[in-house]
Amino acid sequence: MKRNQENRPKRMTVPALLKKKQQRQKITMLTAYDFTMAQMLDAAGVDILLVGDSMAMVVQGHENTLPVSLDEMIYHAEMVGRAAERAMVVVDLPFPTNHLGIHSCVAAAGRILKETRCQAVKLEGGADQADVIEALVGAGIPVMAHVGLRPQSVHAMGGYKVQRDEERLLEDALAAQNSGAYAIVIECVPIQIAKLLTDRLTIPTIGIGAGPDCDGQVLVVNDMLGLTSGYVPSFVKPYANIATTVNTAVRQWCDDVRGGTFPDAEHSFEE
Repeated sequence: MKRNQENRPKRMTVPALLKKKQQRQKITMLTAYDFTMAQMLDAAGVDILLVGDSMAMVVQGHENTLPVSLDEMIYHAEMVGRAAERAMVVVDLPFPTNHLGIHSCVAAAGRILKETRCQAVKLEGGADQADVIEALVGAGIPVMAHVGLRPQSVHAMGGYKVQRDEERLLEDALAAQNSGAYAIVIECVPIQIAKLLTDRLTIPTIGIGAGPDCDGQVLVVNDMLGLTSGYVPSFVKPYANIATTVNTAVRQWCDDVRGGTFPDAEHSFEE
């Protein structure tokens, strides 16, 4: 049930995240793709909910993040945005939105903010996306950047590999910051380089497979909760095994239905 306006918790904002970095308070971010999960994550105190293009893999069953469309991102973002009362909600710009020209990208990001209750967008890129980041910020759209492993560039990068080019990573991170990004995701980068970036930047860094020295951490919620079947990245620590719980419950329900013990009188209506 929605709280009354006066009783709602304060929304996480860009200035609040910057203050967290200054005060060395860690930032938490998890992906969310639907109302129910977003509501639970928000109530648990997660700072940022990311409507990630990872939904292409964990929700839609694709082999990478490339197939998900802008309309699909907006559809899921609207659900998450309605659920979140405290967390900042960030939406990934799906491939190839930020490569179609500045005006097209601003229009796409504008649709996201207009058609959902989300507060920011995330795009993969650093120095090569500086003009796009600057244009989005100039249009009043907060931007979270993303450097290191870029899943949308998986074919160009030759797979999901740890990124070790310190000079390139620093160049990308600084370019994103100087263009107006308010935070930056660092993915699959050695601990030492992630620490260097975090120390050099004035905006928060949020790591995924980038060690403990980033200003915050993000994971795909399905991986963190043990809902993912098959491959799980080595940097993920599952905090539950919900897949096993679901399997056990469903098997029990099937047995009860087939055995005629469900529904019983307690779970039925009388005249």
